[in-house]
Amino acid sequence: MSKDFRLLVKNAKQVVLVCTNGEKFLTGKEMQNIAVIENASLVIGKDGLLKAVGPVDRIDSQFQGASFETVIDASGMCVTPGLIDAHTHPVWAGDRVHEFAMKLAGATYMEVHQAGGGIHFTVEHTRQASEAELLASLKQRLQRMLRTGTTLVECKSGYGLQLDTEVKMLSVIERARKDLLIGISSTYCGAHSVPKGKTAAEATDDIIKVQLLKLKEKMSKGELHVDNIDVFCEKGVFDLECTRAILQAGKDMGLQINFHGDELHPMNSAELGAELEALAISHLEEVTDNGIAAMARAKSSAILLPTTAYILRLKQPRARDMLDAGVIVALGSDFNPNAYCCSMPMVMHLACVNMKMSMKEALAAATINAAYSLGKSHTHGSLEVNKQGDLVILNSSRWEHLIYQFGGHQELIKFVIVKGKVVYENDRTLDY
Repeated sequence: MSKDFRLLVKNAKQVVLVCTNGEKFLTGKEMQNIAVIENASLVIGKDGLLKAVGPVDRIDSQFQGASFETVIDASGMCVTPGLIDAHTHPVWAGDRVHEFAMKLAGATYMEVHQAGGGIHFTVEHTRQASEAELLASLKQRLQRMLRTGTTLVECKSGYGLQLDTEVKMLSVIERARKDLLIGISSTYCGAHSVPKGKTAAEATDDIIKVQLLKLKEKMSKGELHVDNIDVFCEKGVFDLECTRAILQAGKDMGLQINFHGDELHPMNSAELGAELEALAISHLEEVTDNGIAAMARAKSSAILLPTTAYILRLKQPRARDMLDAGVIVALGSDFNPNAYCCSMPMVMHLACVNMKMSMKEALAAATINAAYSLGKSHTHGSLEVNKQGDLVILNSSRWEHLIYQFGGHQELIKFVIVKGKVVYENDRTLDY
């Protein structure tokens, strides 16, 4: 065994492993039994993978005489896996703070949309923005997410609605993937809305016959790496048949199905997703009992977005019904100009308070299950040997403070680590 390693984290009060047996996801009662060890250390190798985690004495003995590029004494602190944000829209231009006032005055999501705001407002500004401008703002947003403990994030396009801008957005995501250490799962969301001047059927035709063909060409040349395909399946946007056609076309070219469904109206999106073996379906505020049962059978994960329901004053997703039915429940921030939150600790807090999840369920949903929703739970989402060394070190003696202290993550998070490298160190020092 090599004697040279990238990182030793020693003497932690708690290390939250989440899983210990290579589980790809947790459901039901399993989520109440996440693995936590007391008084532990861990080692990450130069390849960025976790080499060992366990009691302090065992790690000391096993790695006696080894050298480490970085050593962190985590006495009195807790370690968790890096958080995973399973649903974001972080590439856009234009400021929509004025719409918040409209919504506070009672305007609904669709009323804002029909008044020329919403997605189409952002589309206009994103089309006008240069690639350099979009990249600069994306990097700033991703760094902000990193400081809140997010080490892997799903990033969507979807504010172009035509080939050139969608490719521009995906190119910006690709550049960020190469330039930054934060992990990125890239999603093509050209069916985020129906472009002005087109019907849903015409937009569907353009996506399948023009946009997806161009993406396939760029992916085959290695110019783009796209992981997932998304559609906003909603009344007045893309109906079930349009959604089915787009998702199937994406699946046929190797993209994972991960789409918006049953948000504002019951569309039977969950049933469709299960039929198509979707990896994930997001929102689900209006999901039916049959949809919940279908997702549980198909092992299609539910990415729930408590910040969206809170900010838009929608009814909360039925997290408890899904958990009781055995659905794989994940969490995301839905960061976008319509629901501006990039903090997974705050998402977990809202999931507990408003969706009645326990803190253990929320952490599992923001780690191993979020990783599953992105097809990455074999490499991310838990602190197990040979998984990527992504972790958060908390200046607290119990890990639950990360969720309990609403907005307290700015002081709680001491280190954020990706592939064994310290990517954020907080110099604030407070006593807890």
